[in-house]
Amino acid sequence: MPEQAERSPAVAIANAIVQIHKEGYGKGATRARTRMMDDVVVVELEDVLTRVEQTLVAAGREDQIRETRQVFQQAHHDTFVGAVEEVTGRKVRAFLSQIHFDPDVAVEIFLLEPQEEVA
Repeated sequence: MPEQAERSPAVAIANAIVQIHKEGYGKGATRARTRMMDDVVVVELEDVLTRVEQTLVAAGREDQIRETRQVFQQAHHDTFVGAVEEVTGRKVRAFLSQIHFDPDVAVEIFLLEPQEEVA
């Protein structure tokens, strides 16, 4: 049971990020996994490309996909950050995002403010 409790925030973050992608792109990842290490949260997403993006990849237009996704991430910055802050109870100091085409994966990286150490 304690192992499930430890995984719960990671699962909640993965689900929230997939939902944000689903609402914004019309498609969420088919697989998501969150890794939480100290002040870093990394969400790995698989099978993220939409049909339009797959067509652009086939046409060699990965640059357009990257640009569009960067604009999307900027427009939804507060939504992504808010989801992670809500689950972790910690402030996000930086949010980074990257897409890769072969294999079809993306990562969302959140750097958290360091935790206050209790004396």
